Amino acid sequence: MEEGAQRERGRGAPVTAGAEGRRIFMELGEQNLDAICLSTYRTACKLRFIQKRCNLHLIDIYHVIEAVRDAGLNAVELNAGISVTRLENLVSSLFNQLSKRLPTTHTIDPLQSTVLLVEFILAAVESEPDSRLTVLSVKAMLAVLCGGKLVDKLRYMFSQVSDSGGVLVQSKFDAFLREALKLPTALHEGPSFGYTHTSARSCFPQQKRVMLNMFLDIVSDPPQCLVWLPLLHRLANVEHVYHPVSCSYCRGNGMTGFRYRCLRCRGYQLCQNCFWRGNASGSHSSQHQMKEHSTWKSPATKLGRALSRTLGCMSSREPPHPIYPEEPERTLNLANIVEILAEIKRLRTEHEAACQLSHQGSTNPNLLAELRLLRQRKDELEQRMSSLQESRRELMVQLEGLMKLLKVTQAAGSSHASPSRPSPSSVRSVGAASPHAYMYPPQDSLAGVGGDVREAFAQGPRRNLRNDLLVAADSITNTVSSLVKELHSGTDRRHTQDKKNWKVLNNPKTYFFNLFST
Repeated sequence: MEEGAQRERGRGAPVTAGAEGRRIFMELGEQNLDAICLSTYRTACKLRFIQKRCNLHLIDIYHVIEAVRDAGLNAVELNAGISVTRLENLVSSLFNQLSKRLPTTHTIDPLQSTVLLVEFILAAVESEPDSRLTVLSVKAMLAVLCGGKLVDKLRYMFSQVSDSGGVLVQSKFDAFLREALKLPTALHEGPSFGYTHTSARSCFPQQKRVMLNMFLDIVSDPPQCLVWLPLLHRLANVEHVYHPVSCSYCRGNGMTGFRYRCLRCRGYQLCQNCFWRGNASGSHSSQHQMKEHSTWKSPATKLGRALSRTLGCMSSREPPHPIYPEEPERTLNLANIVEILAEIKRLRTEHEAACQLSHQGSTNPNLLAELRLLRQRKDELEQRMSSLQESRRELMVQLEGLMKLLKVTQAAGSSHASPSRPSPSSVRSVGAASPHAYMYPPQDSLAGVGGDVREAFAQGPRRNLRNDLLVAADSITNTVSSLVKELHSGTDRRHTQDKKNWKVLNNPKTYFFNLFST
């Protein structure tokens, strides 16, 4: 039966609170708050009791916004019905998260708080005939009853009743106000703060276009139907404020909360309990004008403020609420986010596939064998290159020895010739070699070889070594031939040389050709 009733509530049928739903109202009646004469204070005190009894004063408005978003209510129309089960899940998530945030010294019972709050919300919805539990009623009641700053709560309320241009929609605000005013109606304060068809228009009677900053003026100048809302937050702020003066009626030693000072009776002050209940003594009357104090200022502080005000050092009074831009902030365009995420997913898939292929290739025996052969071949080629470079260096050293021997022979021959007439072939050979000796810098391949070989082979980078050797052999042949002729005609002295060296001297071209051919 009870589950069927809950399903009926979810479909928009009128809600009815059971016998258990009256428990929180019984505890409220025990507080004797109906003795407060002023309806505004009486309503605010009752709502403060409900707020603290359900532990909603420990939950910030931002936690409510997060819980509503996680429950998926932002994607539902405001006038759509909501089931009691879904409401219980939302409230339960609020208190479960609260119990995790609280320190171990301050614990709550999430289940009990959930039951009490759900009972009160259902009773508030039932306070009007033919009403139903909707998304708008849940958002409005949770926003009013939760803790946090009043400005933040009003900003959230305005976001629910404004259009995309940041302008208040009167029909939405009227529906929101109707749901919010069910709270004082459920506390039997409907005659003073119940909903009427003119409530929404009375909030902003002179304005046709209501923006955010104008809506936030409720903080300092609330309309009559919402005058209890700023007072509820002021009550929460002064609960622990202590005034070190005695009450002129109850003679209590010190006051906690509000302190009221009569503007006609000098030194007459009342605590909040005496003032709210209309207590008076002596010449003081409840008709006298009283000033409400939410803080205690010592005489020294008052004197300092008076001097600052006299000397013009007092800072200008701050506005009751921050000033926000009139145009709403543009939401982030998420149209391309889906495409970007898809591209990232595709690239990640390709990367994983490539990694798998490389892993498979590293374990393939055929590929490993081929890689091993390639490395072997590379090592062989490097060794062959090293041996060739070493052979070339040895040949250069041998050529250097032959050039030195040729110089010795030329020096011996020139000692018998006329010093003023050098050999024509020698001059021609030297003249032909000297321009090339300084035309190109020595190559790196001839490092460690004597200067004679460097001069003989200092050619352009594109000359072939074999051609250079042949050219050098021709030059040596011509020089040796002219030297032999001079030796045969000028003197009978001969040098004893090795047979092999004489063969080279007689025909060096053939020697070098045979050497490089092998």
